[in-house]
Amino acid sequence: MKIAVLSKNPGNYSATRLLEVARERGHEAIPVDFSECYLSITSRDPRVMYRGEHLNDINAVIPRIGASAGFYGAAVLRQFEMSGVYCVNTAQAVSRARDKLRSMQILARRGIPMPVTACANRTADTEGVIEMVGGAPLIVKLVEGTQGVGVVLAETKKAAESLIDAFRGLNANILAQEFIAESRGTDLRCFVVGERVIASMMRTAPAGEFRANIHRGGSAEKVKITPEERAIAVKAAKAMGLRIAGVDLIRSRHTSLVLEVNASPGLEGIEKATGKNVAGAIVEFVEKTMDSRTGRERIDH
Repeated sequence: MKIAVLSKNPGNYSATRLLEVARERGHEAIPVDFSECYLSITSRDPRVMYRGEHLNDINAVIPRIGASAGFYGAAVLRQFEMSGVYCVNTAQAVSRARDKLRSMQILARRGIPMPVTACANRTADTEGVIEMVGGAPLIVKLVEGTQGVGVVLAETKKAAESLIDAFRGLNANILAQEFIAESRGTDLRCFVVGERVIASMMRTAPAGEFRANIHRGGSAEKVKITPEERAIAVKAAKAMGLRIAGVDLIRSRHTSLVLEVNASPGLEGIEKATGKNVAGAIVEFVEKTMDSRTGRERIDH
């Protein structure tokens, strides 16, 4: 089988591990920088061209598309789908996940527990936004932020008002979210493959920080999650239409709540924290899916 790992940075840990494992399992695996692809958009012969070559012999694509390049990455992924290539995560699912507001609306509609959240753009009713999430302290974040960037803890009502007013002046879409104090700067990353959580870790924020992202200096360790947390993570990934997902949970006094669903979760932190071959589980999932596929999948978007 010929597998393409679609990534803007094909030399990073996650892409390298997927390529390495696929080759170890006897597949031809190639890195494809989607930013260098160009597309022939026709009904009879849709093509993905890469460095002058037609990628017409790919059997499966494992997308690694970050939020910063999500629009074009999803377009390339959609083109592969038009050509009948199996994509582990579809372009539609990737696009949903990279839109924080849309993803939260989808999760809420499915009844998946989340922190109380408000969204605003230019409303002058700052006090109403703050009250909607239970008052201070609260989290204020940019809808377009990633990896903890654009996420601020407002410890007082006055600080929250200043933040929201400042973001409004930038014409930015913002989310205000209740602060779960009992989480104590920790969250859970559940790695979903298919309909199973295959690995999970607890991330802890560094001293003086509330964001537990490893990119922000947080640490990670293997953690045992509850059956309820497993069910929530799988349900969240399924709601987004993702077969591979990193579901971030936070533990409150009542239940665990979904913070975010990531369509391209990193492998380095979870593999090092848990000692599990997550890349291997992904490639094995592709193998089993391809074995059970019949015909060519064509979808319209």
